[in-house]
Amino acid sequence: MRWKGRQQSRHVEDRRGQAMTSGRGRRAGSGMLNILLMGFLRASPKTRIIMVVVAAIAFLFFRGPLLEILGFSSGGSVPVQQTQTGAAPNDEMEAYLSTMMGDNERIWPPLLQRFDIPYRPCQMVIYTGRTQTPGGIADARSGPFYSPGDETIYIDPTFFDELKQRFGATGDFAEAYVVAHEYAHHIQNLMGRLDELHKLRGRLPTAEYNKRSVRVELHADFLAGMFAKTADSTFGSFLESGDIEEAMRCAAAIGDDRIQSQFGSGRIKPESFTHGTSEQRAKWFKLGFSTGDLRVGEKLYTAAYEDL
Repeated sequence: MRWKGRQQSRHVEDRRGQAMTSGRGRRAGSGMLNILLMGFLRASPKTRIIMVVVAAIAFLFFRGPLLEILGFSSGGSVPVQQTQTGAAPNDEMEAYLSTMMGDNERIWPPLLQRFDIPYRPCQMVIYTGRTQTPGGIADARSGPFYSPGDETIYIDPTFFDELKQRFGATGDFAEAYVVAHEYAHHIQNLMGRLDELHKLRGRLPTAEYNKRSVRVELHADFLAGMFAKTADSTFGSFLESGDIEEAMRCAAAIGDDRIQSQFGSGRIKPESFTHGTSEQRAKWFKLGFSTGDLRVGEKLYTAAYEDL
């Protein structure tokens, strides 16, 4: 795949080289504030007047430290924070991921505009090991994922090494497929697909919910195929010989059935599938690439539930 020389995204944050420090997730001085309040309420009227005068004088001369003690200077909770432990790598991987994000940002707005779907770009966080997200701590072992809460793709690039070593999915376009699949979840979020799915969580039996999750994931594979086709025609000479085969092998390598067979107990449990089989994933990506038509994807999405 030819990727160098194109515009990179401005929506990529590189957190590699940062370590995490933990916080309590509440106002730092909330305990002190509660103690003072209880003391004020229990005091006599004369003592309350004295306390107010003392507090006013303290606020006048020690405003900054006082606010910090009482927990107001931070303006809210104390989250888990990232601290820099070394220079964040500014390497070819960052350039590659930023370019892939930039490509998606150019491809999707005109495609969605045809169907009056408002577009806004998503963010990407590159990290190593663990990092903070709005929903908690992201662990690299879970693989790349899209967070609809902050509309951000979280990715540890070491996942690409795992793709090659454990799953046999090689080639730079296999990596491009991964980014396109996660960006496709952002497109689904703009279309309301993810909200539809999340509203069903806890309201359906697990096996039934999993089937609907499979449909969403296969639709994301279709959209990733659409991206590949449109990018090739938009940028010219985007794809090289064998690139689509790389993406299809990657999609097949991370099918639920293959993962369960190779890395689980060896017994295939279709009711536990959440992403689709190897055959399904490769098939939906190929359909997206061959048609490049969002309307075809919508028809497949609508009909797929009965076929899964």
